[in-house]
Amino acid sequence: MTADQQEPEVSAWEPDEEDIAFFRVYGPWEPLTPRQMRELMDGFPHPWWLVGGHSIEAFTGVRRHHEDLDLSLFVDAVPDLGKQLGERFHLWSNDGGTLRIIDEKRPEPLHPLAQIWVREHALAPWLVDIVPSPAVDGRWQSKRDEEHVADLDEVTWVHADGVRYQNPEISLLFKASQNRPKDRIDLANTWPLLAPEKKQWLRKAVARLYPENPWNRALASDDAICWPEDA
Repeated sequence: MTADQQEPEVSAWEPDEEDIAFFRVYGPWEPLTPRQMRELMDGFPHPWWLVGGHSIEAFTGVRRHHEDLDLSLFVDAVPDLGKQLGERFHLWSNDGGTLRIIDEKRPEPLHPLAQIWVREHALAPWLVDIVPSPAVDGRWQSKRDEEHVADLDEVTWVHADGVRYQNPEISLLFKASQNRPKDRIDLANTWPLLAPEKKQWLRKAVARLYPENPWNRALASDDAICWPEDA
């Protein structure tokens, strides 16, 4: 995509009651696009990558609405976020819904793995949700499975847009634990495109971590996803 091209439009989205209740407490979201995020992070001295719905969209090419933009990086990169974004944006540590600003007086997040929300000021919408990732000897470690440790290049990939994204099967494992309607749609769009070894990895991971999850039956097919009526 060239600089003068516009982001493709998606169909209109209407917030539901849960969304409205969230906005009343924490304020609205108007997430950045991956391209905008890449521009803001230009020159950042540490690797970063997009996870969640944007990683699925980048892999499948299927456009959908995004309530937020999820960016991940290693925990040891968090201190440099203030240098990268702090002159223009306010960074807030979010630990289970408890928010506290990150500034010179309080430079440490509430917890090393707490989310970091970013906005320009108190009257502005939230723009990006930064999700620190644990590491073992400089290698990526899964939050869902501590035994899953890998080189970053094994669990992420770089798109033609220049942005690094989490592998779709890794994102889908997180989505299995939530099992929301949009997560099922993401699985249905992604599954036919996954390589056989990726499908097998996801099957085993979901069965081991979430043995009662309805995704186990849905993943039984090698072709299109078919949800059981009672799932």
